[in-house]
Formats: sequence, structure tokens, C-alpha cells
Amino acid sequence: MPRVIWKGAVSFGLVHIPVALYPATRSDDLDFDWLDRRTMDRVGYKRINKATGKEVPREQIVRGFAYEKDRYVLLTDDDIRAANPVSTQTVDLLAFVDATEIPFLYLDTPYFLAPDRRGEKVYALLREAMVRSQKVGVANVVLHTKQHLAALIPLGPVLVLHTLRWSTEVRDWSELDLPAEGAKAAKLTAKEIEMAEKLIEDMSDTWDPTQYHDTFRDDILALVDRKVREGRTESVEPMEAEHAPAATNVIDLTDLLRQSLARRGKGKAASEGEEDEAPPRKRAPRKAAAKTARKTAARKRA
Repeated sequence: MPRVIWKGAVSFGLVHIPVALYPATRSDDLDFDWLDRRTMDRVGYKRINKATGKEVPREQIVRGFAYEKDRYVLLTDDDIRAANPVSTQTVDLLAFVDATEIPFLYLDTPYFLAPDRRGEKVYALLREAMVRSQKVGVANVVLHTKQHLAALIPLGPVLVLHTLRWSTEVRDWSELDLPAEGAKAAKLTAKEIEMAEKLIEDMSDTWDPTQYHDTFRDDILALVDRKVREGRTESVEPMEAEHAPAATNVIDLTDLLRQSLARRGKGKAASEGEEDEAPPRKRAPRKAAAKTARKTAARKRA
């Protein structure tokens, strides 16, 4: 069970829905340590006083707002909550819009909202009404001493609070050198459009996030496994990498699209043949790499 980040209420007209906020994602990054090359000792991160150069204990660090140069007002979390208790405890719904109206550029961080303090029925009422109307809510919410614009989105049984970027945080693409919109303005032929659409149709699939995984992470873990098996070495032979396509000056898009479609067709035929004739291959090396890396990390922590 993830820890509760925030507790408050969703303000829906005159209705208040008690809710608790939970993280909806988790980090799956590779955990590298910074090391001193000479001794292999770990290098830590320190909070340094810029005037004295000395480390400052965490409990002595306070939050300050500079109202003039080198003059500050100190603010605690309690001060900030007391300044506007309604804003810091409420997901204030401002409007309901079609989900397709919010560009991907504005999406930031998702959180799960769960009912709290016997708010299950009114929580379900808001969720079902939003599903039936096919709308998402636009709200203001204060998290970690910062106000966010957010989208409230029904997703199966849960309401997701997805923080959004403010319009001032999204760059204008007009400063970029982009081809004109429209096939005619971009000087695309009907044949090129037709073949590109055929390639898109051929590659179309239903969304299944479990199909995709971090292949870069797998390759790093495989490299760690090799280094562990070969002992404490300073270097190993570089892994064979897939070569990127060579640069080309070919302008014939039709030919490139035709080659792409042909390659897709061969790939499908080969995979169907393998399913009919060959037994499934095991993927033990990657699992072994991950297992070895975890054991190595456990020994380091011990």
C-alpha cells in the first residue's frame, strides 16, 4: 500500500468528497552510486553553506522567501497551510471538459484519489457521472506548497488527479522551423500519403503497456552480469549494438515507404512461421542478469 501524500476533499459544487491522495507511479530507474575512483568509496550529496563551505544538518535548514536582496521571510509548512487553509485542503473543480481537448503537452504527474472518511458513495457518484458524460474535471490543487492546475479523470474504479502544466510553462512551437500543415502545402503526393497510411494501418495495435519494457535497462543489467561473472575488471569487450540506419540523401519517400511495408510483411511471416514450428525460447539471460544485479546491490548495502 503506497503512503498517503495528502488528505482533503474534492469540491464539486456544494458537495465535498473526502479523499486521500496516493502516488500513481513508481521509479524504476537504475540505481547507480557515485564512487571515488581511487578507493571505490561512495560519494554522498551534502548540503553546503555557501558562505562558510561547511555542511548544514538537515534539521537546521529552513525555507526562506527573499523580499529584498539578502533579506528573507521564513515560512514553515504550518505557515503556508494557515495562509489559505481552503486551497491547501481542497481539489477545487473549476469546469468539466472533453478529455481530447487537453493536449499531451500539458500532462505532468498522475496521482490516485481514494475516498476517505466514509466518502465512498459521493465519490462513486462523481465518478459515474463523469463516465456517463464523458468529461474530465479541471481543478486547482495545492501540493507541496505549490498550486497546480490538474485534470480529474475517471479510470475504471479510481479517480486520477493528473497535474497539468500552466500555459506559461508550455513553449510556443511557432519559433520552430516546421513544414506547413496540409498535404498540399507540404508538397506530399497522394501516393506517399496512401502508402504512409497503409504503413500506419499495418502497425496499428491495441494499447497494452505490458508489451513494452525498458530494453536499455535490460542491456545495462546484462552488462553488470557480465562484469560480475568476469570478476572485478576495469573494462570488458563492448557489447554488439544494432547499427542505426546510415545517413541517406534519398528523397523518394514512396520507395522508403514501400521498403518499410515489405520489411513489415517479412517480419510477420517469419514470426508466424516460428510460432508454428519452433518451441518458445527461454529468456533466462535477462532474468539472470537482473537477479545477479539485485544480489550485488544487496551485498553492497550489507
